[in-house]
Amino acid sequence: MKLHEHATARINLIGGHAPGRIQVNGRWLEAPFIIAPTLLHEAWISAPEALDLQCLAALWPLEPRVLLLGAQHRDAPTIKTLRGELSARQVALEVMDVGAACRTYNVLAQEDRPVAALLFP
Repeated sequence: MKLHEHATARINLIGGHAPGRIQVNGRWLEAPFIIAPTLLHEAWISAPEALDLQCLAALWPLEPRVLLLGAQHRDAPTIKTLRGELSARQVALEVMDVGAACRTYNVLAQEDRPVAALLFP
C-alpha cells in the first residue's frame, strides 16, 4: 500500500557496501568520500585522523545539519575536536560503522533532510 508519493529530483544514494568499498549510484568506490544528496566529493582525505573543518569546505554551501561519519576505526582523537567545532556551526556529528552510516544516510536523504556522510570504506 502506497501512503504518499515522494517526488524528489535525482539524489545520490548508496546501493550497497562490502568490505573496503561502497556503491554509490551504481558505481563502486574504494577510497574515502563525502556524499550528500546533491554532492559526491571524491579524491578526499585518506583517514579519519586527518579530519578538520578545512577538509569539509565542500559541504558548507549545502548547510547540512547532520553529518554522519562511517568508519571501521571510530576512535581518532580528531573526532572529539571536530564534534565541538561542528556543534558551534549547529551541525550534529554522528559516528557509526560504515554499514549503519550508509543506511542512515539513505533514509535521511530520501526524507529531504539536510544530511551528508563522510565515508571511509
